[in-house]
Amino acid sequence: MLPLYDDQPTSRVPAVTVLLIIINAIVFVGWQLRIGLQESVVIGAMVPSEFTQSPSPADVKNMISSMFMHGGWAHLIGNMWFLWIFGNNIEDACGHVRFLLSYLLCGFVADFAHIAAAPNSMVPMIGASGAVSGVLGAYLILHPKAKVTAFVPLGIVARVMQVPAFLFLVLWIGLQVFSQVASIGLPEGGGVAYLAHIGGFVAGLALIFLFRKRQKQTR
Repeated sequence: MLPLYDDQPTSRVPAVTVLLIIINAIVFVGWQLRIGLQESVVIGAMVPSEFTQSPSPADVKNMISSMFMHGGWAHLIGNMWFLWIFGNNIEDACGHVRFLLSYLLCGFVADFAHIAAAPNSMVPMIGASGAVSGVLGAYLILHPKAKVTAFVPLGIVARVMQVPAFLFLVLWIGLQVFSQVASIGLPEGGGVAYLAHIGGFVAGLALIFLFRKRQKQTR
């Protein structure tokens, strides 16, 4: 399912959400594509084995930089699309600074989840997926009864229909868990850090109770 928009209004301008999208786009277009995707990965990606075997300040720097890097247009657009749809509501609930802190913390938790699963992996990891997964986890807590209008494939046809946020997000995290289990035994997990998605999502579930400013009404 591809989300198109939700029915939850906001009272704040989602300045941080927009800023994060702009930064991710600038890093990809203005840096990664300019110097080459492979070269950018060598410079800024997070490599689990480097972190576990000889940790250094550069590894912490790469944990941050990797959150703003992507492997291609589809990777970038997919992550930023989900952030745009769901991030504004979490920023509305937390405030700008708290939202940014929670976003980054979810990204760190996602990284550590991946490192714990593959401490000796030499495959670089990049992408905002872990942090964005935290946004989805927070949304599940705050707006489980919201309606998400989504593009839903139904066999050989597809429809645009409203889906309860609870169902949409449970199906999404269920797919991540299934994919993680199915990737066991594949070289480097099939190339996708599903456990990072799961770790970020769980972090978002928990951290929203700490970072939200007030109870938000749900419907």
